Amino acid sequence: MVHRDDLAPESAPPPSAAPPQGGAGRIAIISAGVGAGHDGAAAGLAQRLTEHGYLVDRHDFLDLLPTGTGRLLCGTYHRMLTWMPDGYQRLYAATDQAARPGALWRALFRAAEQRTLRALAPDTRAVVSTYPGASQVLGALRRRGKLTVPAFTYLTDFSVHALWVAPGIDAHLAVHAVPAAQAHVQGAAAATVVGPVTDARFTPATAGQRNAARERFALPADVPLALLVAGSWGVGPVRRAAAEIRETGVAVPVVVCGRNESLVAQLRADGIAHAFGWVDDMPGLMHACDVLVQNAGGLTSLEAFAAGLPVASYRCIPGHGQTNADALDEAGLAAWVRDPADLGRVLAELLHGPRGRAQRAVGLDLHRLAPGPVTAIAARTGPHPAPQAQPVARRLAGRRRVALTAVTVAATACLGVAAPLAYAYNETPARFTAVAHYLDGDGR
Repeated sequence: MVHRDDLAPESAPPPSAAPPQGGAGRIAIISAGVGAGHDGAAAGLAQRLTEHGYLVDRHDFLDLLPTGTGRLLCGTYHRMLTWMPDGYQRLYAATDQAARPGALWRALFRAAEQRTLRALAPDTRAVVSTYPGASQVLGALRRRGKLTVPAFTYLTDFSVHALWVAPGIDAHLAVHAVPAAQAHVQGAAAATVVGPVTDARFTPATAGQRNAARERFALPADVPLALLVAGSWGVGPVRRAAAEIRETGVAVPVVVCGRNESLVAQLRADGIAHAFGWVDDMPGLMHACDVLVQNAGGLTSLEAFAAGLPVASYRCIPGHGQTNADALDEAGLAAWVRDPADLGRVLAELLHGPRGRAQRAVGLDLHRLAPGPVTAIAARTGPHPAPQAQPVARRLAGRRRVALTAVTVAATACLGVAAPLAYAYNETPARFTAVAHYLDGDGR
């Protein structure tokens, strides 16, 4: 599976604790404890692979970096989002415009290569990354022949930053045609729509479940509830958003602050009666609520789609929060409220109008119609030759190529799935730019 000639004998990994016994084989998943979204996607992938007979090993990319570097990187990212959001926006934009990772990033990724090889059991049949840094490492190892089994990237974001696209990766798996199209025009190999991997407990609530959940969380029984989320770190202008939701009079805000307990205290001091820290039973809380308001476009949005909640993006955090909001809006899955003056109107439309009914249908179809990632992984599992390195100029030229047949079909399906939203308003959708340019072979 890997070339270990350059590893000292004492550094070899211990034998696998449980070799496959007639099962489908062993798959390694590399995530990162940066927020909760990457790990949440890894957990969903692991569950589905296990259900199909695979043994699954999970690794945290932060632990594969040189000692202390991973936690430093995570802490710096957290502090930038909290204290210097404009600085994070500039960093995000700068790295997204580069043709390849900068020298500092390349050095950091190179430093993780040996630990990554040592972490993989000898009988590993494929490796899946849910974090862009891990994808860069795996792609480099594949290009140089150090890793001789397929490497996949599962795109956890709805928008695709340049770091997600790593030459050498065998296939890029996307939850929807919009991120698949964005990845393809950036030169990603085998961009394939496989759908989300959310917990099976996220389902539309029955009337009985809704009432029981409201009682369990001590929520009002007979008013519309807007679930406001801000990721596991509780970042962004959450207090302002909660106050503005309350001021609309359209819905009562129910705020989840993740691990940010100080934010919980601040919200309660602001008069927001229903503010929670970390919530273990998010399926139950979604059963209690009527609409989701989010600011990052991550895993919670996908869970809300599965739960049948319409979604609004509002006061989004910089970088991926804003690009995800744009992509979700383009896909017809979530309304991006850019102007606070529009908040009440949009919430009312999502709660009571055709816009909300259309979004619910589109979100549920996202989970029902996609084939799932296991099929795509199983099709390539087993030893494969390492991909050839792709010159930068060729990758840039690839942004203007006509779409591959598989993703063209997926993109066409996306337009069909989003059609109810357009039909509800009897107008042509103005925002399917990535998919439209993709189908036209126009990489602009």
